[in-house]
Order: sequence, then C-alpha cells, then structure tokens
Amino acid sequence: MSIEAEGHDLKWMGRRLPTGLPGAVFWLAVWFALLFLLRMIPGSIGTLFTVVQVLVGIALAATGIPLLVRVVRRRMLWSLRNKLVVTYLLIGLAPVVLFVTLVMISGYVAAGQFAIHLADLRLQEELAQLSGESIHRIDVLVRLLESGNITPEEIKRAQQDEEVDLSHSKLRAESSIYLNGAPVAPGTARGKTPLGLPPWASDLRGRLSSGLVLDGGDLYLTVVDQRRLNDGRMLSLVSSMIVDSRVMDVVAHGLGRAQFIAERVSENEAEATPRAAATSRIENRIRRRRENTISGGVQAPAVNLADIQVSFVSTVDVIDWGTGERGSVLIGVRSRPSQLYNQLFGASLRSRFTNAYRFGLIALGVLFALIELLALVMAIRLSRTMTASVSDLYFATQRIDQGDFNHRIGVTRQDQLAELSRSFNNMTGSLQRLLQEQKEKERLQNELSIAQEVQANLFPRKVTSLPTLELHGVCRPARSVSGDYYDFLVFHESAHEGHASRKETGVGIAIGDISGKGISAALLMATLHSAVRAYRFASEELVFSESQVAGLLANRNDNGGDCDELFQSPGRILSLLNRHLYRSTQPEKYATLFLAHYDARSAMLTYSNAGQLPPLVLGRDGTVRRLDCGGTVVGLMDGMRYEEDRFQMRSGDILVGYSDGVTEPENDFGEFGEERLMEVVRRYRDQPLHVISIQVMQALDAWIGAEEQPDDITLVLARQV
Repeated sequence: MSIEAEGHDLKWMGRRLPTGLPGAVFWLAVWFALLFLLRMIPGSIGTLFTVVQVLVGIALAATGIPLLVRVVRRRMLWSLRNKLVVTYLLIGLAPVVLFVTLVMISGYVAAGQFAIHLADLRLQEELAQLSGESIHRIDVLVRLLESGNITPEEIKRAQQDEEVDLSHSKLRAESSIYLNGAPVAPGTARGKTPLGLPPWASDLRGRLSSGLVLDGGDLYLTVVDQRRLNDGRMLSLVSSMIVDSRVMDVVAHGLGRAQFIAERVSENEAEATPRAAATSRIENRIRRRRENTISGGVQAPAVNLADIQVSFVSTVDVIDWGTGERGSVLIGVRSRPSQLYNQLFGASLRSRFTNAYRFGLIALGVLFALIELLALVMAIRLSRTMTASVSDLYFATQRIDQGDFNHRIGVTRQDQLAELSRSFNNMTGSLQRLLQEQKEKERLQNELSIAQEVQANLFPRKVTSLPTLELHGVCRPARSVSGDYYDFLVFHESAHEGHASRKETGVGIAIGDISGKGISAALLMATLHSAVRAYRFASEELVFSESQVAGLLANRNDNGGDCDELFQSPGRILSLLNRHLYRSTQPEKYATLFLAHYDARSAMLTYSNAGQLPPLVLGRDGTVRRLDCGGTVVGLMDGMRYEEDRFQMRSGDILVGYSDGVTEPENDFGEFGEERLMEVVRRYRDQPLHVISIQVMQALDAWIGAEEQPDDITLVLARQV
C-alpha cells in the first residue's frame, strides 16, 4: 500500500483521496481513530495521547459541522421534495413530537411523584398509628405515677402489658420512659431503638413530636410524647420503630419496590470537602450508600409493552437524633403504570363508568392517530403535486435552454401551480413567436441594409463641379431608407475625333420628395431616379421621331451636348414623368419634383417646379429669389403641363434647394422655417458649400434637440463662381 501524488490529487490504493475541507475532515477523523488506540498505552504517554485526542476532536468538530451543514444544504436540501419534507417535519411533526415528549415526561414525573406520595403517605400512616399508641401509653403512665408510689418494675410491667394490648400491627414498636431526662426501668426496650433522650428532646414544649429519625446509620419512625406531672416532673415517652425490610414491604405494598438510603443529605458537605480528597470522598459515599440502603417490596411483571418501569427519586425530611438538626434522606420507588393505576382507582376499576372512560380515551387516541395519519398522507400528496410541478418546470427550462421551444408541460390539475405551468407554456409560445419575429426582423433588417446600400448608390457619390458652378448635395434619411431624391446630371459636348475628353457644357439639377416614408417611398424614389436618368440618356428616342432626331443631329453644332436639347426644357420632362408615374404607380402615390438645367456658357438656369418647396437663390446683394414656377405634383393626375422660367446666375449667387425635412421640424418655438435656413446660409455664404451644409445640419439638430428626426432631410447647394 502506498500513497501517490498526481498533480494536486492524492491517491491511495488507486482511489483519489478528498481534498479541501472534506480532506481536512477525513484526515482529522483518521488521526482521531489512531489516537483512540494510542491512548490505551499505560502511563504518561497514554495521558498525552488522550489530551492530543481531545484537541483533535475539537478540531474535527469545528471542521466537520460546517462540512455537514454544506452537504445538507447542497445535496439533501437542494431538492424541493426534501425541503418540503424537512418543512413538514419542522412545522407538522416536530410540535407533535415535542408535545408527546412533554406529555410523556410530565406523565413520567407525575407517576413518579404519585408513587413517592403513596410511599410517604404510608409512612405517615405508620407514624399516625405509632402516635396513637404512644398517646394511650403515656396516659396510662401518667395515671400510675400520679396515683402514688410505684416501683420501676411495676412501670415496666404496665408498659409491657400495654404493648401487648395495643400492638395491632404486624410491625412491633419499642418504647422508652424518661423522667426529667433520666431513663426509668432500664431494659424495657426490646430490639434496636434510639439510645437515650438527647438534650434537644428533653423539653419539647409540646405534647407530641413525630417523624423519621436518623440515629447513626439506622432510620426509625419515632414519636416523642411528653407530659408534666403534678409534682413538676417531666415524663417523656419515646416510641420508635426501626425502618427495615419489613417496614419497606408495607410501604411498597402494591407499588413495586421502594428503598431508603439511610444517610442524611447535607447541602454544605460538598463545599466543605477539600478538592484533593474529592475522589476518595465520592467513593466512600457510594460504598456507604450501598451499605445503608434499606429496600423492600416486589416489582410486578409488565402487563404490556407500554407498562414500563417508572423509577423516581425524592427526599423526605429526617431529624438527626443526636443533634436535632433537620435534613433529608433519599427515597426511591420503582413501580409500573399498571400498579399506579390500580392504586389510583382502586375498587372503581371494575365500574362501568371507569371502563367507559378508559375505552373512550383509547378511542380518542386511535382517532387522533388516524387524523395524524390522514394529515401525513395529505401532506405527502400535496408535496408530490408541488414537487411534480416544480420538476416539470425545471425540466421544461432545461429543454428551453437547449433550444426546444416546442416543448410544453402537460397540465391536468386546476390550481395555482397548474396555472403557473400554463403561464410557462404561454411564455414558451410567446418566446417562440418572438424568436421567429426576431429572425424575420433580422431578415428585413438585412434587406433594409441592402436597400440602404442600393439607395446610397443612387445618389451622386462624387459631385464634379463645373468651372462656373459649384455643386453640393446631402440626404439624411429619417429611417433606414429615404423618400427624398436629388441628382446632378452633367452634360458634355460631343467628342471630336482625336480628342479623349469632353468639356462640360451644363448640368441638370433634380430635387424631389416622395409621398410617405420607408420602403414604399424608397421604391418610388428609385423609380423616379430611373425615369429621370432614362430621359437623360435616351431623350431622343422617347420624345422625337427618328427624322427629328436625324435633323437634330445634322443641325447640331460641335458645342451642343449629346442630350442637352431635351433637358433645356424641364417642363417637358416633368410632363413625361407625370404620365409615366401616373400609369405605373398606384393612384395615391405621387412625388414633388424640381428640375433645372444650367447652361455653363451663358450661366442661364432654366427650371420647372412640380409641387416641390421652391428653391431659393441668395444673391450677392442679399436678395432672395423663389423658384416656384411650374405646376402640381407628378403622378397624381394625367395630362398635366408644366410651365418653365429662366434667369441668369450671377457671380456669388447660391441656389438652395431643400425638402420639407429642413424647414418643418418643430419645437416649443415653432418651425425651423426658411428664414432660419437662409440666415445660416447668409452667415456662411463665403465658406465652401460642404461647410455651409454642415452648419445647416448642426442648426437643425440643435432645433430638433433630443427628439427623433421627424422627416428625411435633403439639402442641395449650387453657387455661381
């Protein structure tokens, strides 16, 4: 056998030994058992091992109790069933056990006290009989002594005659006569009697004194009767009966077995005893008590299993015959409930009422037992229903944790735990639906992200400003995608042979706002964007006939753009877009749109506004021009015509195009409005266009505050160089 260490674990004979707190308890228990064997070594070495064992036992208790508590809490009390069992034991069974224990202890004490009371009562009966005999004798002696001269022999003879006549009991009493403390007629006492008349009993100032007397190591039932004669002499009659086995047989008759310890119990004796001689003193006392024990009576056999032996010890008063001091001696009675029951009821045991009472008590006890059994069965069934529900819930949570949201708890009862199980099933179904909705939401969010990315590609990613016109645009959606629209379409001159690049001849500016928000508005915005681009790149095929196209191509000089001719008429484009949207979208779908064409050579801006908020042109001199010429929205009604207007841009003029998300945000002071917009543009008009855009956005954010952005924000800036 060997102990091997592997890592931090110890193994003995192939088994891993416990570590930590269990390991400490294990090794302390091993040492405690080993020291139990070593303490048997004789001499000082064994004493040393005994002391060490006590210390190890204290350490074992200090570590073992916390370990026991932890094991009970983690293993025994982890299960709800065990907790309910312990709760039932503490609440239901513990009071019953305590009550029954209290009743049994009280009954035991009451039975013992009753047995002691009967024993003491019989002693008092013997004393009363002895007192009656003593009174009669002393009356006879007083008459003889007061009648004349009488010799001691005559007194002795008269005393013997009275003893013969008055001794009706099986127990024989002895008597002694004293005149003024001196014995009269010595030798009258037969047997063992108290010796002499002590000084404390020479003048009792009363007629009678009776009780239990201790003289040396003997106990007596003693009666001292005194009479003062006419001549002044004090006549004392001492009647005594030694307490022996015959007396104890009378005392214990019908009770069982009784015994006296003929040694006075002194309260101050233990204090007066030196500690050095305590052990020998106790041993001597035990030996004396064995020698001075007076017992009698016969212990009856048990009637049934419940007829247990009742042993009780008490004290009775005793007088020390030599000193007159009062003390007590021990009296013990060993009896049985059946004997005490017979003594209590006596002749009434055979009465019909007594039998009825007895059977009634038995029936009541059986009824109480049945009620307790019924309560136990009901408690077990209720605990099973509770633990079964909790177990089902625990198992269901494990299945849910593993991802099985189809699991449901079977419910058959109608109580609160059943409702809890149903609520759990409903919660599981709600979680399953929420997860499905979450997956659907994630899918839609992915699609929205794709749509947002696609829409971001629809806006001009890189704005190429003309030599004579600076351009800038920004769109900030209120949601994932936007319903606002803006675009820059740059026109180039026709390419000459041998030239790789073409010169910009103009630019088309488009600003729009789709009705509604979200995906539907974004889709319509994409449709509008595609249509505008289509008319941008294929205007000849959509508007002019083939001959007109040929004529245009023949008459076009080298300075004209490839699609510039059509975009020089924004009103015409709006008419075409209105017809296209009206026929391809739902009736409630429409859009506001501003189209403008800027000619780079002449700085001429031709525009038409289809219901869009009028762009503003801020002049160098501070004047503001509203571009509101045009018509109604596109896509709402068919066959609409749109007017056009044109003006020449001057150096420093800034075109500000915007959607309603710029001017309509509100707070406690009202709408942001055109005035605040133009004030910001006017303040930063000499800054680059992207700086002006940033300042406008910051002013809008400050105006909106912590509230959510109410609408899409689109801002387009164009400045004449």
